[in-house]
Amino acid sequence: MLKLIEPKIQIEKSRQLFSNRNLRDLIVPLIIEQLLILLVGIADTLMVSYAGEAAVSGVSLVNQLNTVFILVFTALASGGAVVASQYVGNKDKKNGVLASSQLVMITTFISIILMGVAIIFRRELLTLLFGRVESEVMQACLTYLIISAFSFPALAIYNSCAGLFRSMSKTKTIMYVSIIMNVINVVGNFIGIFVLHAGVAGVAYPSLISRVIAAVILLAISLNKNNTIYVRIKDIFKWSQEMIRRILNIAIPNGIENGLFQLSKVALSSIVAMFGTSQIAANGVAQSFWSMAALFCLAMGPAFITVIGQCMGAGDVEAADYYMKKLLRITYLGGIIWNIVFFIVTPLILQLYSLSSDTIYMIIILCLIHNLFNALLCPIASSLSNGLRACGDVKYTMYTSIFSTVVCRVILSIIFGIWMNLGVIGIALAMVGDWAIKSALIAKRYYQGKWKQFKVI
Repeated sequence: MLKLIEPKIQIEKSRQLFSNRNLRDLIVPLIIEQLLILLVGIADTLMVSYAGEAAVSGVSLVNQLNTVFILVFTALASGGAVVASQYVGNKDKKNGVLASSQLVMITTFISIILMGVAIIFRRELLTLLFGRVESEVMQACLTYLIISAFSFPALAIYNSCAGLFRSMSKTKTIMYVSIIMNVINVVGNFIGIFVLHAGVAGVAYPSLISRVIAAVILLAISLNKNNTIYVRIKDIFKWSQEMIRRILNIAIPNGIENGLFQLSKVALSSIVAMFGTSQIAANGVAQSFWSMAALFCLAMGPAFITVIGQCMGAGDVEAADYYMKKLLRITYLGGIIWNIVFFIVTPLILQLYSLSSDTIYMIIILCLIHNLFNALLCPIASSLSNGLRACGDVKYTMYTSIFSTVVCRVILSIIFGIWMNLGVIGIALAMVGDWAIKSALIAKRYYQGKWKQFKVI
């Protein structure tokens, strides 16, 4: 592992596409954006709880379904970002503009189809996924799903344009728009729940409005021809089969990988449900802490895609290798510091929760396991994996994720959690096993150098 991040490769300053300042300006807004999303999610959950148990249940159930749809948009945006980054690196503005416009077109088209499916078959989808729930909860689900489904096109456009701005290293733009979107959402939720007493609708409409406003702002900025690459209206209504194929070649494996990961989480939830109320509560609270602890590593993923994508687009494989190592060192340093700091404050934050001492002790153990191995393994398993994806090595990363997460994590959860009777501690150890296997496979692929032979554009 240490060998992987040793700075053996040096490149001339004239060939360095990204200075230290460039990297800082790229990475810091990504971290702030990710932190904001997590904090707003916590605030949303807190406010929704005041709308009643049925509202909380309805929103949480529908959000599991919405996550699947959002993963589709994220996968498409990632595919477009990889292609766009390579065109930026290649200084091919004509094809960069076409790729940007086609990305907006295909994501909007798919989102409208998914919106129609979600609205027309809303009751069938909810019944299939969650069975027969109480009538009050089902009504809350239906209300929230219908309103949130209308935001799918806005989410698709927002994610697509955000991917384009990341490919140009303009992450500050996304950060500012994200701040606007999330402030509107939080203020809207407050008004909807505490002023209008609108229940589930009071939570759903602010999300819809904030997403539409954010999408309109980013799309308007994306139309500016002064950008390195931009969206052209006439190209949105053009069907370029070759360009769409390039985008989907990255997006489809990424979408399958993310979708199967989400399904494995559902399977693991059913295993956790076997361990009793105290362990279920400990696992639920620990999950929210895990998300915050993983912030730095998650935020570095788009940075790898942007930087490595531009290097590969410029045809400079040596520079791509140099920045792979440099970004990995940054991820390790930032991830270790962040995980340590967050673990130190975890017991203090837990004092705000009304939980038994046994449950709190269990949460701290779970967070210790997560934070330790997140810092050691996830920079390679997650961030470096995005670097390989930016080179076009998407099928290998997909197969690796499917094997380590869907197969190994689920099997290890059964072995550790049920057979060895370790409960949620076993689930956490299975997660570590998943990361260890994936990081080993990703590191091996990196050393083999096959990623150098791939080409997206």
